[in-house]
Amino acid sequence: MKTSRREMAAMMAMGGVGAALSSAKAAPPPEEARLVHHVFFWLKTPGSQADRDQLIAGLRMLKDIPIIRKLQIGVPAGTERRDVVDASYDVSELMHFNSATDQKAYQDHPIHQAFVKSCEHLWQKVLVYDMEVVPDP
Repeated sequence: MKTSRREMAAMMAMGGVGAALSSAKAAPPPEEARLVHHVFFWLKTPGSQADRDQLIAGLRMLKDIPIIRKLQIGVPAGTERRDVVDASYDVSELMHFNSATDQKAYQDHPIHQAFVKSCEHLWQKVLVYDMEVVPDP
């Protein structure tokens, strides 16, 4: 099979593009979060929609702390009730940090301190689970 000059030029150009792409330095992947901070809140007035909304609004202020990699806020899911599921809390927050040092910096951050001061009257109990992420092998 004979290749025309035009086809040959096109193949060479494609090869050049592929070589250029493969030789370009790829950006390093973003650093994975290494610490997960999960907090559960029980309201002083269980079932109070106003208190729940106020707590959620306060938690949303925390997104302005730049050291937080990811922030999610939630309420108990309407999943099947089982002995191993604790849905007794009212509101939960899940945060991801790069390190325990970053999580400590979050604890001391003025926005976090303002959140605690403005919302602590809403909860009767807080339970925290901190987890270091085990890297994949």
